[in-house]
Amino acid sequence: MSQNLVDIDLTTDALGAIDAALTALETGLAPLVALTPEQRQQLVKMGDKSEAFCRQAGHVFAENPGILPGSFDLPGYQRDFATLDALRPRLLRLGKLYQRAQDTDMALGSDLMTNALQGYAFLKVAGKGQGLDEMRKMLSARFARGRAGAVEAPAPEPATA
Repeated sequence: MSQNLVDIDLTTDALGAIDAALTALETGLAPLVALTPEQRQQLVKMGDKSEAFCRQAGHVFAENPGILPGSFDLPGYQRDFATLDALRPRLLRLGKLYQRAQDTDMALGSDLMTNALQGYAFLKVAGKGQGLDEMRKMLSARFARGRAGAVEAPAPEPATA
């Protein structure tokens, strides 16, 4: 019994719509920054407790702007919070969509590998004397270990529902 976790046919029209939506996202999110790994490591991070502190500080700053030096950009500070609050729900949606896409990618790969192994196992048995030895040898290269030669693939585990 073959495995079929996912069966999707992405039509040319659907792919065109997806690509257009991705282009719109890339355009709309063009101002997002890209940090280097070194920058990510060196940044002061804001966790949940720190966020509460920053929000409270913003309220104090807004109520007492005279205590801040002239170089402190209070409107910029407030814009950063507004941007953060606007961006986060969209990041959650993107994250969920990305996880579903990753899961689908994994399921498709699993379907393909499981079914290829099943077909290969059948080829090894039923293909004997059918002029398929060269094809079987070609496929067996996937299981070759170093220079010792090809090692036959194990039979795949039966798919469960």
